[in-house]
Amino acid sequence: MTELKNDRFLRALLKQPIDRTPIWIMRQAGRYLPEYRETRAKAGDFMSLCMNPDLACEVTLQPLKRFDLDAAILFSDILTIPDAMGLGLYFEEGEGPRFKNPIRTAADIKNLPVPDPEGELRYVMDAVRTIRRELDGSVPLIGFSGSPWTLATYMIEGGSSKTFSKSKTMLFDQPALAHQLLEKIAQSVTSYLNAQVAAGAQALMIFDTWGGNLNPEMYKIFSLDYMHKIVSNLTREADGRQVPVILFTKGGGQWLNQMADTGCDGLGLDWTMSIAEARKQVGDRVALQGNMDPNTLYASPETIRNEAAKILKDFGQGSGHVFNLGHGITPDINPEHVKVLVDSVHELSEQYHK
Repeated sequence: MTELKNDRFLRALLKQPIDRTPIWIMRQAGRYLPEYRETRAKAGDFMSLCMNPDLACEVTLQPLKRFDLDAAILFSDILTIPDAMGLGLYFEEGEGPRFKNPIRTAADIKNLPVPDPEGELRYVMDAVRTIRRELDGSVPLIGFSGSPWTLATYMIEGGSSKTFSKSKTMLFDQPALAHQLLEKIAQSVTSYLNAQVAAGAQALMIFDTWGGNLNPEMYKIFSLDYMHKIVSNLTREADGRQVPVILFTKGGGQWLNQMADTGCDGLGLDWTMSIAEARKQVGDRVALQGNMDPNTLYASPETIRNEAAKILKDFGQGSGHVFNLGHGITPDINPEHVKVLVDSVHELSEQYHK
């Protein structure tokens, strides 16, 4: 394999010495970039873009051509697994993802297959292989999946939800059924992520977008325990290097210590918690990723630079910090403001690594 020219991101996750704090941005390949919008139009629709390895590679690389980012992230969607299970994913204009065949009964769960990553999800693995080849060792490639709980909410609700009424009703009234579903999803996520590593992903991230909507007891039983199981069964070395794993529960700041106990290498933080407080809680057990409010990027360049400086100062000296937003970048952000953030983080962080 080609030698990695910039391994700052991987080294930060393993808390090894680095020269400056690495930065990448959730949804860095997205609608805020005009070149992304052009490629998506060429593909026809979002899923056609995801399922075309060459176009998925093209949009993955677009932000790296504009900004001095320290990692690329596979362009895909967290709902590829439920789609491969036969739920019939489609996107309703203005309403987000929908499933034609949502989970409603015990029979629905029993009949769910565990997808073959090199079969039904081959297009994702082909995208990973293509992106890794085209990166040519410039920066590491991050692979990812949704968490079992997050995927389950879409599968049960039939799409996005504000109340999670159907999903939570299953947790309360039919917990055994919920565990059957989550177990099957966890198996699927594990094989999917391991296949991404085999195809060339050099770090992994699990997005638990809706874990913060659970109460503490339910979070542990129905979300964290399954992520723990996945982390315990992941391939953690490839090409002679460790493959770091990041867990991100949006709204999960109160559970950082429990998350750190899973054996992951890094924890993603949203903007509702001070990174200084998070570091105080977990110490040097794991690296921290985050955690600027995405809406900061609407502000003036001077404000963006000042907010970046505050977060870097809050984390303080030493390795173990990957700078990121606290959630995905929004579609109407000015790309020039992203450049200000990336350049500011690199420039201002050098003092914390001497």
